[in-house]
Amino acid sequence: MNVPDGHVPPHRIAGGGRHRRGDAADAVPWSLRVAAAASWRFLVVLTMLGVIAWTLGYLAKVTVPIGIALLLSALFAPLVERLVRWHVPRALATLVAIIVGLAVLGGVLTLVVTTVTASLPQLGNQVGASLTSINNWLQHGPLHLPQVQQLLDKAVSTIQGNTAELTTRVLSTAATVGGVLTEMLLTLFVLVFFLYGGNQVWHFLLRIVPVSLRDEIDVAGRRGFASLVSYVRATVAVACVDAVCIGLGIWLVGVPLAVPLAALIFIGAFVPILGAVVTGAVAVLIALVANGFVAAGIVLAIVVAVMQLESHVLQPFLLGRAVRLHPLAVVLGIALGLEVAGIVGALLAVPILAVAKAAFGSLLRDPHLDPVDIDPLLPGNARAVASRRSRVSRVRRRVTARRRDDDDEFDH
Repeated sequence: MNVPDGHVPPHRIAGGGRHRRGDAADAVPWSLRVAAAASWRFLVVLTMLGVIAWTLGYLAKVTVPIGIALLLSALFAPLVERLVRWHVPRALATLVAIIVGLAVLGGVLTLVVTTVTASLPQLGNQVGASLTSINNWLQHGPLHLPQVQQLLDKAVSTIQGNTAELTTRVLSTAATVGGVLTEMLLTLFVLVFFLYGGNQVWHFLLRIVPVSLRDEIDVAGRRGFASLVSYVRATVAVACVDAVCIGLGIWLVGVPLAVPLAALIFIGAFVPILGAVVTGAVAVLIALVANGFVAAGIVLAIVVAVMQLESHVLQPFLLGRAVRLHPLAVVLGIALGLEVAGIVGALLAVPILAVAKAAFGSLLRDPHLDPVDIDPLLPGNARAVASRRSRVSRVRRRVTARRRDDDDEFDH
């Protein structure tokens, strides 16, 4: 076939033909389309999480007391239920649990503050003597560093001369912490309602959820709270073991402030990984400046041994698979909590992750379970598989819930 000069076939003309636009879209590889779709969905989820984190941080004066009250309710609720089973009125059981629990926590904090404050002058003198011995070793030992004399003299004079100022700062810090009376009262107020009428509060929140999803959300919430109970119990047990073992080792080595250091280790254990590292470093540092390198090495070995016992024996045995989290998730969660709400955010970060893991895992794995079979106060129910319900029972429950909602709307 003869083609005239200058003639170009239609399929070679740029932009000539509607099918060219379709061919351009079809030419995009399937893997690139999937990556693009996943990317914008990931950005949406990330934006949503950022908005939630910003909102929680902006409303920290309300959300932080609620979070602390929820954590304390997971710790005190089993005691309340046990007293109720012993035929103690729920109001009295709630009062007893709060008084006993807050007395123990307040006693630990008071012990730390008062003992450290009273021991600061003695510790300052011991630090000065230790720095003098370190100075002699640096000058006359194998390093021969006489230029550190001025630095050490300045450090000794600063520590010995500012002991009163350090004590005043500790007391002022304690006064500042005690000044947040409003948040403490809000925490106590919310805690009372959680312990006395937690089921009523939860059922009230469930009324917001559509009837078709109410049972699934109920099961997820119950399993999430069961994981929180398991986490709190395990953390308290781990904190006690850490405090007793490390505190006893410090006392045997002869390090000063053994009792307040043990109490500090107990408190730090509630922030996984980072809390143990920071409080262990404080114990090693005090042993170094007060007793020398040998004592510091022994204390370091004790801290490392107890941390290995905690991570490889206690936590897997006490927490189990339902609450166990990857260390990277724990560290990133604590970092995010510090950024959003400071130390309290770091304290609440890991419990929030544990609850989210159990709740979302329940929605994904077992969407058709009966909420009646899940006791939120039993840690094993964070992962246990409950009995299946029949479709007839499932429909009957939803119809009953829908009729109840309609009756309430009619009454209003």
